[in-house]
Order: sequence, then structure tokens, then C-alpha cells
Amino acid sequence: MNSFIYKDSTVSFVTAAAQTCLLIERCNDHERDEWCEQMLRLLPVLYLRTRLLEPAELMMEDEPQRFVTEEDYTFALVGIRNMLGSDDAYLDVFVDNGVYTDEVQTAYISEGLADIYQELKDLAAAFQTGEEPIMNDAVVLCREAFDSHWGQKLLAVMRALHALTKQDDMTL
Repeated sequence: MNSFIYKDSTVSFVTAAAQTCLLIERCNDHERDEWCEQMLRLLPVLYLRTRLLEPAELMMEDEPQRFVTEEDYTFALVGIRNMLGSDDAYLDVFVDNGVYTDEVQTAYISEGLADIYQELKDLAAAFQTGEEPIMNDAVVLCREAFDSHWGQKLLAVMRALHALTKQDDMTL
């Protein structure tokens, strides 16, 4: 039995990942403001749970199976984009390898969350196999992807959602 995948830190991370996937998949079941508020409560938990993962090593030599299809990704992207409308776009400073530039670009909450969704949904699907080596490697690779790209996207999306909800508060 692989004790890494049954540690509290791993179980808490996988739970937060599954909750995030569910909220993204069901974005059309919520009012925009309610959904944004729920995301702003869940994303910091996901970030923290990911940071608290204990180090682990890959168990398999082969590249893991990817479960998320282009249709799954598009479903998440379009659902969020449609719900947010013109509020989907925000300005961001480009970050490459931890180096900020003066270049400001337009980014999209929907794209950031769809990219995160793809990583998390692959993780969740790996856990549904019940195969410990697959589950182990899915967590290890998801954490590596967090370090390389989706952690920054998560923080940028949180910042954009925060600005969006603050803007809504000011119009009341």
C-alpha cells in the first residue's frame, strides 16, 4: 500500500481539487456573483493544500494517461466565459520563469480556470482508477505542474476575481 496517497495532506489536496472541478463544471448552476464568491473561498484552499503536499517520487516509467478531452476543456472554458461575459478579461503583467516584465497583456479568467481544471480533472480521473501507482504519479505530476504553471494562473485568477467582486461591491 502506497502511504503517500493516503496521507492527510494528499487526501485534503485531492478533495480540494475535486471540489474545484465540480464548481467549474457546474458554473451554470450558480448566479455569477455567488459562483465568484465560492471560487474565491475555494481557490485559496486549493493553493494551500497543494503547497502542503509532501514530496513524493514517480512510481511508473511511462507517461501517465491524460483523461481530459478537448471537449471537456472547451466545456469548462465556454461555461465560465459565458457566465462572466465581458468581465472575463483582465489585465495582467506577463511572468516568465518568475521574471516580471513591463508588458501588460489581456488574460482571461475562463482560460486560467480551464487550464487549472485540466490538471485537476486528470488528477481526479486518475484517482477513480483505484490504481495506486497511477494515483501516486498523478499527484506528483499535478504538483510539478502547479510549480511550473498553474499555481501562477491560480493566483492571477484569484486577483481578477477579487477585483471583480470588489467592483460589484462598489456598485451597490
